[in-house]
Amino acid sequence: MMEISENTIKDFFERQLAVWDTARNNFAALNGVKVKSLTVGGSEVKVQFNPARIVSSAAKVDAKSLKERKCFLCEANRPAVQEGIEWGDYTILINPFPIFPRHLTIPCRDHVDQRIHGRMADMMRLAEVLQGYTLFYNGPKCGASAPDHMHFQAGNSGFMPMEKEVESATQRTIFSDNAVSLMLVSGLSHPCLMIKASAVDAGEELFEKVFAALDIPEGEPEPMLNVLCSFDAGVWTILVFPRKKHRPDCYFAEGDDNILISPASVDMGGVFITPLEKDFDKITAADVQKIYDECCLSDDQLNEIVKQII
Repeated sequence: MMEISENTIKDFFERQLAVWDTARNNFAALNGVKVKSLTVGGSEVKVQFNPARIVSSAAKVDAKSLKERKCFLCEANRPAVQEGIEWGDYTILINPFPIFPRHLTIPCRDHVDQRIHGRMADMMRLAEVLQGYTLFYNGPKCGASAPDHMHFQAGNSGFMPMEKEVESATQRTIFSDNAVSLMLVSGLSHPCLMIKASAVDAGEELFEKVFAALDIPEGEPEPMLNVLCSFDAGVWTILVFPRKKHRPDCYFAEGDDNILISPASVDMGGVFITPLEKDFDKITAADVQKIYDECCLSDDQLNEIVKQII
C-alpha cells in the first residue's frame, strides 16, 4: 500500500483547489457558513447551514433514479479536473461539496454496491493511514447519495461533537479482551455501540458480530447503519449507529412542518446539515431530538441486540 503522510493530503488539497473552481469556491464558502449550537439530551449538536449540500440531502436514491443517472464516483464520469490518490482498491478524492474544513470521498475503484460487510478492515487501515481524519460510512438507506457505488468519506477528527462525548458518556461494557472491547454508549441524544480495538483483525471480527446481530429490513441488502472510525495512539475507535428509518417525517412534510434533513453519519456524529436557510433558522433542539428518536434505535432496542452478541 502507498504511504500517505499528512503532507501528502495537504499538498493534494492545494493542487486540487488551485485548479478546480467548484471545489475551491465551496471550501472557501465554509468560512462563512452559519453554525449554531443546540443542547439535545445533554449532547451538543452543531447545526450547519450549508447550501452546497443540497446535492446530497435531496438526492434521489430510488432504483429508477440511480439507473437514469451516471455514477459520479466512477472515474469515467468524474470532472476532468478531479485527481485522485490510489490506495489499494480505493481512490482518495476531494469532496467538492464539503462539510469539514478537509473533506474526502474514498470510492472503490470498481462500481460495486455500497456494502460495509467485509470492508471494516479497509476502513480501519484507511483511518490509520489518514492520520487526523475520521472515516465514515453511510449505509445505502442511511444517507448515502451514491448507494450504487461503494465508498467511504473522511473529515477532520474532532469536528463532530459525538467523537468526544462518547468517551465521557455512560458506557456499559458488553465484551472485552486484550485486543478489543464493545460498549453500549447511552445518556446522550441518541445511543450507539462503540468498539475499541488495538488490532485490525480483532476489530473486524467484533464488528462483523455486531453486524450479524442487526435486523435486515425486508427487501434491503444490509442492516441500516452509520459507522464512524478513527485511529489514535495505536487504538481504533469504531462507533456504530444502527438505524430504523432512512429519512424522518419532516423531510416529507409540507408547509411549515417541512425540514429538509436526510440524516447520515455526520448528523449521527452531532453535526446537522441544513441546506436550506429556512430550516437552519427554525430548527430547534426538540426537532433534532425527534429526528434522532425516529431514525435511531432506542436504548432498549440496542440492549436487545447486545443480548445476541454476548
